[in-house]
Amino acid sequence: MNYLGFELKKYIVRAIEDLRFKDFTDVQKEVLNNYFTGNKNILAKSKTGSGKTHAFLIPIFQTLDEKKEEVQATIIAPTKELAMQIYKVASHIASFSGDTINIKLYSGGTDRLKEIEKIKNNMPQIVIGTPGKIKDLAIDENVLKIYTSKVLVIDEVDMTFENGFQEELDQITAVCNNSRMMFFSATISEAVLPYIKKYMTNVEFTEIKDDSELNIKHIWIPLKYRDRFDVLTDLLNTFQPYLCLIFANKKDTVIELAGKLQAKGYFVGQIQGDMSPRERKRVIQEAAKLKYQFIVATDLAARGIDIPGISHIINYELPYDYEFYVHRSGRTGRMHNDGLVYTLYDELDNAYLDNLSKKKIKPTYYELKNGELVEYKGRNTRLERIKPTTDYQKEAAKYVPLGEKKPGYKKRRQAKIEEIADKLKSKDQKAKKKARRKRA
Repeated sequence: MNYLGFELKKYIVRAIEDLRFKDFTDVQKEVLNNYFTGNKNILAKSKTGSGKTHAFLIPIFQTLDEKKEEVQATIIAPTKELAMQIYKVASHIASFSGDTINIKLYSGGTDRLKEIEKIKNNMPQIVIGTPGKIKDLAIDENVLKIYTSKVLVIDEVDMTFENGFQEELDQITAVCNNSRMMFFSATISEAVLPYIKKYMTNVEFTEIKDDSELNIKHIWIPLKYRDRFDVLTDLLNTFQPYLCLIFANKKDTVIELAGKLQAKGYFVGQIQGDMSPRERKRVIQEAAKLKYQFIVATDLAARGIDIPGISHIINYELPYDYEFYVHRSGRTGRMHNDGLVYTLYDELDNAYLDNLSKKKIKPTYYELKNGELVEYKGRNTRLERIKPTTDYQKEAAKYVPLGEKKPGYKKRRQAKIEEIADKLKSKDQKAKKKARRKRA
């Protein structure tokens, strides 16, 4: 039947209607159109939260032969949590079918021997799993017959490479070389390009720009040399989120920050690298049950994990990579809902924020005064802003706060920066001279 411009099976339509979709997202429209109107492989670049899971599951179910008991689609995800999320979405669609659709999740933590016996007696139609587990069952044990797949999906290709699964991915893709391939990625780094070029022949490239940022408001807040945690707690007192995700760069910071917020009476969970998959899964489940109002997380720990209902994002620290700012922001404002992203910054972040502004992110500036958010003129209109001219001066500026705005304070501050910069330069030159002597 025709649904939103595409001919889809009735049970797929019922599943979509059950989710109350008003329309397909941009990436879904592009992928569905390319898949149904041609026979090319599909490479899609689209940010986290743009609807990629349904973009590849709908074509899989549309071309699935429900009566044929063999592997017809293989879906690879970089983490156990993401594989589980895909499995849940696939199971939801399958639940509306009159035929039983055999979907299996393979991601570790199960009785391996029993798993192998079950596969021998009952081959799944749709396989979802992590690279290491799929390689073990399909290549090392040769029991999971993924070579019959009509479709191979690699979700979050960039993250799969970041997690060190290049070799497993290469072997799996080689086995499924007759499948129609769909690769999805939030970014396409140089490390991924050789792999894509090797397997992605006859490809249709789809890139969805961040136009969906229109329903996300970016609010940038200066620290003004105040303690970062104090500014955060003042900010938290200005709104009541449904669920707020607070990002920090290191797991130690996450642990410390979560503990300090809990001590202040906030309902806080955390997701960081030292936690086991079971612990992270528990936090996600508890968040879904509204046990937490805040979750503190690192980028890599939260990447690929879908936590529904996030209304607010706080960048407690700016991420090291510009792309991760976009990934963080994509956690809110999903599926046509509005979202808010708060970012705390200090004077040393100006160049970083200038680059973010070039990425079509349009922030509004606020500052905290007397416990309230009030409009702020913005970074580029501040009279006190000093532009260090050398690397030594840039380093020295970190040690010289703005101070009180008394007559002549700018000159005094600049003089102090130059004094420290000279000392740093002298120290550096002495170290280099000493090193040359040793080499001689």
